[in-house]
Amino acid sequence: MKQIYTDPIAFYNKKRSFCYFYFNNKRIKIYNGKCLNKNIYPNKEKDKKETINSLNKLRSLLSNELKNNWIPENIKITYEQKLETSYKTLKKIDYEGSIFKERINIKFFENQRLGSIKVAKEIAETIKERQSLNKNCVLGLATGSSPINTYSNLIRIHKEEGLSFKNVITFNLDEYLEMDPNSIHSYHYFMHEHLFNHIDIKKENIHIPKGNLIESEIQKHCIQYEKKIERAGGIDLQLLGIGRNGHIGFNEPGSLESSITRKVTIDNKTRVDASQEFGGIENVPKKAISMGINTILNAKKIILIAWGENKRKVVKKAVEENINDLIPASFLQNHNNIQFILDSESAANLNRFTCPWLYTDIGNYLSKILSSGKVGWDKKSIKKAVIWLSMKKNKPILLLTDEDYNENGMGEIFDKYKSAYLTNILVFNMLQHTITGWPGGKPNADDSQRPERASPRKKRVILFSPHPDDDVISMGGTFNRLIQQGHDVHVAYQTSGNIAVKDSDVLEITEFIKRLVNDLSKDEFNTLMKQNIINDSHVKMGTGFHNAIKNLFEKEIDLEEYKALNKIKGLIRQSEAFQGCKHLGLSNENKIHFLDLPFYQTGRIKKKDISTQDIHIVKNLIETIKPHQIYAAGDLNDPHGTHRLCLKAIYKSIDILKSKSFMKTCNVWLYRGAWKEWKTYDIDMVVPLSPDQILKKRRAIFKHRSQKDTVAYPGKDLREFWQRAEDRNKNTAEFYSNLGFAKYAAMEAFKKYRF
Repeated sequence: MKQIYTDPIAFYNKKRSFCYFYFNNKRIKIYNGKCLNKNIYPNKEKDKKETINSLNKLRSLLSNELKNNWIPENIKITYEQKLETSYKTLKKIDYEGSIFKERINIKFFENQRLGSIKVAKEIAETIKERQSLNKNCVLGLATGSSPINTYSNLIRIHKEEGLSFKNVITFNLDEYLEMDPNSIHSYHYFMHEHLFNHIDIKKENIHIPKGNLIESEIQKHCIQYEKKIERAGGIDLQLLGIGRNGHIGFNEPGSLESSITRKVTIDNKTRVDASQEFGGIENVPKKAISMGINTILNAKKIILIAWGENKRKVVKKAVEENINDLIPASFLQNHNNIQFILDSESAANLNRFTCPWLYTDIGNYLSKILSSGKVGWDKKSIKKAVIWLSMKKNKPILLLTDEDYNENGMGEIFDKYKSAYLTNILVFNMLQHTITGWPGGKPNADDSQRPERASPRKKRVILFSPHPDDDVISMGGTFNRLIQQGHDVHVAYQTSGNIAVKDSDVLEITEFIKRLVNDLSKDEFNTLMKQNIINDSHVKMGTGFHNAIKNLFEKEIDLEEYKALNKIKGLIRQSEAFQGCKHLGLSNENKIHFLDLPFYQTGRIKKKDISTQDIHIVKNLIETIKPHQIYAAGDLNDPHGTHRLCLKAIYKSIDILKSKSFMKTCNVWLYRGAWKEWKTYDIDMVVPLSPDQILKKRRAIFKHRSQKDTVAYPGKDLREFWQRAEDRNKNTAEFYSNLGFAKYAAMEAFKKYRF
């Protein structure tokens, strides 16, 4: 029965354009959300009186609803009336709506680690709350890379804080069809490996769709799965990830909002994304069983997690655009208790980060809605905004006008810099000072406006490379420039990269050895070597070696054979790395370091976390060389995680060493891997490349023959590495040119790490 709220008081916030009321000492905010009323669009160029009038109408509507339809039990507000404007009827909005045109409640964190801790705590609180009521807690669980850290934190809470899972019933979203549950690719294996084997959940409370059913059993199994969820009392909290194409579970683009658990066809883009785990797209199943969108929406609460810049485009579509069956995650807009948990990378394309000045005045207050730090027109935000404006207006920076600024919500900048003219010069100079042809510093020059200091003239440099080709791919031109300008350059390859060497590459080399020893006589060998040491046994060894390796690929090999084979693959990559360094001018093998960090040595795509042993190896090298510069891969979006872990080892080492005197004069420059480039407003140093240097860099990449033509683990980009590198470097140069700077053939960009 409805309980009338007899004294409703609704308020509005003129600055952020929402209405609110109080219940149980809690402020409940109401915004017109996905049914955006443009008159309440908080752009300072809009008519202030019209904004106030519209807010008053929204407040009146809210007050009427509080009087007539207030239901304290579920704290929902349903609007059936329409405002006296042209937008659609408002429905079920009980979250804090955003002034940035967001249609889903979001919470963002600086990184995946912090976000995962938050999600794990929320799941733990849900479990405890149900335990306090002596009831079961029903969880809907997801697979993939996104929830792994969340599961790790749940295991930690279980072991360190005593959280019990005995009252927990779980239902997984999906499973591949024609999949043995014991396969390392199955979601049965995944869930036990990452969660169930480490907690005290009852075996009978674990529910995962079966992937090894015959065709005639599938429909019945799907119906039973739905009934089991219903008998359990429905899902209390559903955890979701999101695919690049917007899928949730295996609900691919085109899925219906009314869909329930069923057999589905997996989208090709999803199969491409999974191909690295399966060793090729041809091995990825085409069918699966998945909970439906309606099944998901029936959960009492939903948390969707998304990490990394590969998710930023689809997150924007799901959060800010209309519901569209081509983006299945957008159906979550219809749920009244949904939250997206994002990191800074996955949230980066949202309006609140790309152009918040269009929606609110960012100049006068601190706010968590925009960033984790200070909000206002400081030099960093001005730089970002002016670059954005230049691109939007398709004008070089120095041609932007006062009118351009005012029309795009940026007029408050003039409180500090008076005019477009002064602001343009400020930002132009900031960007101009990032450009240098002297990455190690220009000797005997004024370095006050240069990214790198002039002295010492000859600097000791460590160039860290996660894999044996990242150095030449990501900064081959800068590498060559440092050598040419006389610096003492060391290269440190952090991992062997052996799993990216194909079996066929090994056979090609051993086949050459076989031909060599068979076709050259022992006398010819001894003549070439000018020593009489080759005999018939060496010839037999070469032939036998090739045959033995060939036989390994035709049978199931044991652990020792597998280790030996991986060592051969690692040696292939070492040889290629040496040839790449030599081509760029570094031929002293004492300055080429193969660290072979232990975390990488699993023989699989999935790696261990870094240990003190990994950190010790990196720390010792830094302490031995005492560099003036460190270059490192700052690409935290490596699809296999190796770049992220290698950078983590460097950061940990720097933390240990930063009190040392030599570290006080050390600059750390981060380059990006083969996937993405730094945003222009984040770049602290950019090194132009001539056409000749582009060719030299390309040939250095070609020295890595095992990675050429067919990339073993390309991620989601099917171009070869040299193509990615050239396109990226040319695009950076083109972007700078569009902003009004000199046109270069290519540019390599770096961001400074401040410790």
